[in-house]
Amino acid sequence: MTFRDHAPLSVLDLAPISEGSDPAAALHNTIDLAQHAEQWGYRRYWVAEHHFAAVASSVPALLIGQIASATRSIRVGSAAVQVGQTTAVSVAESFGMLDVFHPGRIDLGLGRSGQRRAEAAATPAGPVAISAPSASRLVDGVVIPEPVDVTALLAHSPLARSFEVLTQPGAQPPHFDEQVDDILSLLDGTYTSPSGQQLHAVPGEGADVQVWIFGSSKGQSAHVAGARGLPFAANYHVSPGTTREAVAAYRQAFRPSSVLAEPYVVVSADVVVADDDDTARHLANGYGRWVHSIRTGHGAIEYPDPATAQPLPADELALVADRLETQFVGSPDTVVQRLAALGRLTDADELVITSVTHDHADRLRSHELLAKAWGLI
Repeated sequence: MTFRDHAPLSVLDLAPISEGSDPAAALHNTIDLAQHAEQWGYRRYWVAEHHFAAVASSVPALLIGQIASATRSIRVGSAAVQVGQTTAVSVAESFGMLDVFHPGRIDLGLGRSGQRRAEAAATPAGPVAISAPSASRLVDGVVIPEPVDVTALLAHSPLARSFEVLTQPGAQPPHFDEQVDDILSLLDGTYTSPSGQQLHAVPGEGADVQVWIFGSSKGQSAHVAGARGLPFAANYHVSPGTTREAVAAYRQAFRPSSVLAEPYVVVSADVVVADDDDTARHLANGYGRWVHSIRTGHGAIEYPDPATAQPLPADELALVADRLETQFVGSPDTVVQRLAALGRLTDADELVITSVTHDHADRLRSHELLAKAWGLI
């Protein structure tokens, strides 16, 4: 499929907690934004899974149920359930229950971040610092930075140490491909336990949920999605230096399935839209400090107020330069041009945008302006 400049747009939300606010306000803001996103013509509303950070989307299935109950038609889902921190049965049953109450509207996104942290935790101790990315390239209007190696961060940071309380003591998550296969077989009623017993997820079996695989590189996630004929979401907003390789690996591995006859790719982007470029840049003023808190393994801080956010010193700025230069900030026309270029470069079938600002009204405005400029409304 060839990308159309006005292909569908969807929303990815973390339920961010703003400086001076609290989780309750963040969650109510998520419901409000989802209701508006539905009115403005966005196709899906996805929520991410994060723990021990100033974002409130820690239990995707529970939040998805609340969002779906507050909306009527928009698809609602996870981006993504971290399967390394749960079991295939729990995933199938919880999303099966969501499907009972909201049939045909639920997306089940699966990610392997939990496995990545477990694998990294088993590596020998080493330096915690991550290297700053080198110079970026401009490819057909899209900024492509050099990939940032976060291996040391995953293995030896506060984020990594939190993994021990996200799983049962001594638990070893199965390989990602095995867990995906277990979830798929539980949903289609063909699951057999390691001991040979046929088991049926209730609810879950026969659920009309759409399964997605999320990935940031050309590694296992892209291959699992392609080999099983599932749709793939590539995280440009998280790892912009590896998105093209991830999409290419998925397409190369793709085999037609009962779900898809050909590959289907969604690409994410971090966006702040305002009436003019200067206003948008002001609203995005705290983004660098927020991303730095994530990338250094301390978890997202409360999103800074742009009026008081302090600039990062040069060494810290270098660690997040790739994320800053790949955030789409500006007027509607500025952002639409950049999003269209990203879609064409990756030949995406759909784009999913995440937009974080300190004030909820500014975040609503960002999504509304983009929807109008993109032709959704």
